[in-house]
Amino acid sequence: MATQKLYAGAKLREMRTRIGLTQKDFAAKLGVSLPYLNQMENNNRPVSTTVVLALAQEFGMDVTELSTGDSERLVSDMREALADPIFADAMPPTTDLRLTASNAPALAKAFLELHRSYRQTHERLASLDEALGREDARVRASPWDEVRDFFHYCDNYIDAVDRAAEAFAAQARDGMTIRDIAQRRLAEQGISVERADIEELRRYNPKTRVLHLSSRSAPQTQQFQMLLQVALLTQDKLLEATLDFARFHSDEARSIAKIGLANYYAGAALMPYAAFLGAAQDCRHDLEILSSHFGASIEQVAHRLSTLQRPGAKGIPFFFVRVDQAGTITKRHSATRLQFARFGGACPLWNVHRAFETPGRFLRQLAETPDGVRYISLARAISKPGGSYGAPVRRYAIALGCEIRHSEALVYADNLDVSNASAYEPIGISCRICERKNCHQRSVPPLERRLSINADERGVLPYQVN
Repeated sequence: MATQKLYAGAKLREMRTRIGLTQKDFAAKLGVSLPYLNQMENNNRPVSTTVVLALAQEFGMDVTELSTGDSERLVSDMREALADPIFADAMPPTTDLRLTASNAPALAKAFLELHRSYRQTHERLASLDEALGREDARVRASPWDEVRDFFHYCDNYIDAVDRAAEAFAAQARDGMTIRDIAQRRLAEQGISVERADIEELRRYNPKTRVLHLSSRSAPQTQQFQMLLQVALLTQDKLLEATLDFARFHSDEARSIAKIGLANYYAGAALMPYAAFLGAAQDCRHDLEILSSHFGASIEQVAHRLSTLQRPGAKGIPFFFVRVDQAGTITKRHSATRLQFARFGGACPLWNVHRAFETPGRFLRQLAETPDGVRYISLARAISKPGGSYGAPVRRYAIALGCEIRHSEALVYADNLDVSNASAYEPIGISCRICERKNCHQRSVPPLERRLSINADERGVLPYQVN
């Protein structure tokens, strides 16, 4: 298999600007000519091995920053945005999208922001239509998309918050647990912690300075909620500074993001980066062992694995997703080339949907996306009981996976025939942008393809994709 050339002009320019060097000085440091550097920065030439080594040796850079992960995410997001019916037949070739993502990532992000603003405006009008009783009304927009995109483009890793949580967890010495440290920190703030028979998972009263945790919830949930409250009360300046950097467009989005950052802090404190990464590598990413060792739920462990993207100490690039019983994605993140639909549900051929049929069991799947990249995916159904008779039970399915080249580091790949091409199931992102012609689960035609309709023939679909 031919080695894929690395075009990373935008990243190279960003690195040079960050260091504060001119092109001439930067070229001298890298040991290349000025014209050669100029061609690399404009993606007219791939980044050479000599330059990659020089970046690591001269500047101590984590050369994985040059990877095309961001570009692939931008390409995927642009394709989905351009699948909006407003663009009709205006879908540019994928090569043009890749050039835009590589050479002008700021322009690509501006386009995505413009499309998102259009959707929000359109949905606000649709909500007005609904109020007026029109039948074709649509659902009102939510700031969730803006917050999810923030974490998405941060690779779901927030360095300052992660390191602060790791420092907090490092206080656990001489047999003290993370729960002991959390209670001590809250006590220092004059806050007492009490278990109570309440429906909410957590309820804090700033007047009485009492934090109530639901006695109906699992011990892992109680511990997590305590750590979340620690983040909100003791890390406010850090969280607010991070929010200032993000520049959200609405107070609602900022408020949601603050809760998201507090959740991030709680997970990072419960599973501190270096200790968790080492334990994950030692047990070959066995979720049940990690859950027991860190006192976390399976979902918390899976989510944490998808955040291990610290420069210089990266873990396996995982994707993580959670879907409800209707197939709607409620959580999503990918540090891999596999990207999820920003709107709607996931591919029905993916094993995450079958997990509901086998509660309490892990399902393994070898899958291949239309771009030829192969993955191993692990799925499991999870339930969140209400804690009392008659209380509603929330049911989800989670999936965690990575590219098959990392399979030796996963216990879940044992006994799978990863070298057998026929063992991989074809999956996609969403039907509107999936290129597969003969998918038996296709719900709508792909927008990039023309259709043929023959009234005298009927296959699985009432049309043929050209």
